[in-house]
Amino acid sequence: MKYLHTMVRVTDLDASLGFYCNALGLVELRRHEVEAGRFTLVFLAAPGDEEAQVELTYNWDPETLGSARNFGHIAYAVDDIYASCQRLMDAGVVINRPPRDGHMAFVRSPDLASVELIQRGEALAPSEPWKSMPNIGEW
Repeated sequence: MKYLHTMVRVTDLDASLGFYCNALGLVELRRHEVEAGRFTLVFLAAPGDEEAQVELTYNWDPETLGSARNFGHIAYAVDDIYASCQRLMDAGVVINRPPRDGHMAFVRSPDLASVELIQRGEALAPSEPWKSMPNIGEW
């Protein structure tokens, strides 16, 4: 058995690619447009780690997805959690659970899927502004 990917439904493909690629830093590996089924599949991965993929599924006909809390989350190890969170904030992403402990943070995609960021290796020393930031919303 081999892990292939995690599928996340999205309602706005451009907004989702802006989040997952431009803000979070994933890269697009491949894309399938299926006109007969009226959907697009976009496969993403962290640079250098194409084994662990996220499949964005965009149905062309409008639909309501709800809060996505039943999904759980996608998790990525990052080299510098503070720099990663700053890059996300600079891209307009809300840090729902800031990395107060230098170890873990949560953000949400445009379709409310939770993404957990974990500091690779040992936690960084707690520092401002992160250690004083409150939680915002749900993650």
